[in-house]
Amino acid sequence: MNGSALYIFIDESGNMDFSSSGTKYFTITSLAKIRPFAVYIPLTNLKYDLWEKGFEFEYFHASEDSQITRNEVFNVISSNLSQFQIDSVIVEKKKTHPTLQSHGKFYQKVFEFLLDYTLKRLKGSYSQIIIVTDEIPTKKHKKEIQKAIKSYISYWSHKEKIPYKIYHYSSKSDLNLQIVDYINWAIFRKWEREDNSKYELIKNTIVSEFDVFKVGKTNYY
Repeated sequence: MNGSALYIFIDESGNMDFSSSGTKYFTITSLAKIRPFAVYIPLTNLKYDLWEKGFEFEYFHASEDSQITRNEVFNVISSNLSQFQIDSVIVEKKKTHPTLQSHGKFYQKVFEFLLDYTLKRLKGSYSQIIIVTDEIPTKKHKKEIQKAIKSYISYWSHKEKIPYKIYHYSSKSDLNLQIVDYINWAIFRKWEREDNSKYELIKNTIVSEFDVFKVGKTNYY
């Protein structure tokens, strides 16, 4: 794998409402992969199979897809687990100190946890890092999230002398973003709703699933 580009596709679930009306958890998950992306073929074939059966959708999106579509996508993913290396960071939001509840500081911390697991484990197996996240809807949050990612990855890049690129694209543009959306959706459902039905299908591809406040005792709301 030496000399290859390491792709890290990132997805998140949960909202940034730090109150009892918001989600209980925030999860952020990465899919690390070096080319080729062989799962593209079965997923592309699945999309056309579903179109031919009359299912109307533009791209795969776990929270919006029909149950039939969702089941079929998880079947493809679970049949190709060896192709992925998944890391996930879990945040029980009510245990987040108020000083970390702003977008910038919160994202900086969770990205630091997430990328640290991935990059340290795969150290030496790639010549550059390409990080791809879903498109960020607002300019303000885009700047905060870009700064949060760069604050860690630039440090790592300088230390290891490995170049990096960061892209923010709509998930409809790339199947890997759609795959990590599905995997992160399953992880989020496990924590938020105690629904393990899809998590059981993908858990063997998860390398790390870090509950940030596992030993925390203080609730801030």
